[in-house]
Amino acid sequence: MYDLSPAQLKAEGIRAVFSDLDNTLIAWNNPDGTPELHQWMDELHRFGIPLIVISNNSADRVGRAVEPLHLPFVARSLKPLSWGINNARKRLGLNKHEVVMVGDQLMTDVMAAHRAGVRSVLVKPIISTDKWVTWPNRFMGNMIMKELQRRYPDMKWQEELHG
Repeated sequence: MYDLSPAQLKAEGIRAVFSDLDNTLIAWNNPDGTPELHQWMDELHRFGIPLIVISNNSADRVGRAVEPLHLPFVARSLKPLSWGINNARKRLGLNKHEVVMVGDQLMTDVMAAHRAGVRSVLVKPIISTDKWVTWPNRFMGNMIMKELQRRYPDMKWQEELHG
């Protein structure tokens, strides 16, 4: 996630980054974040790109997690539906092509972005374990990813955003 350069995002016309919370922005079992996260957030701020957390978790859970990071959020976002993404985008007054959704799950984050008509970035989870409620989505996402890799063997993880 931290490879998404704010300079490149700005050059691509991105004016806001939306991020999933658990295992994307922070490890689900460690809400403090990493030094790399804080550095990336500082860079986003210098470029005038707001970062908003879009999470299916409750407002209490998300609020406690992002309080030390001082980030705005949309809780109970109903991913894979587009409600949370559309809510945040409209709150900022931005068009669909001006935001990107970053997440670690194909079945929720990427599908919600697709339904909202915004670009998405699928990142590898920060840690390899999940809360139990995530297991079914992760299992389905892994099955879909294996099929995509079978159909498109040249598909690979990339380190930067390509328009």
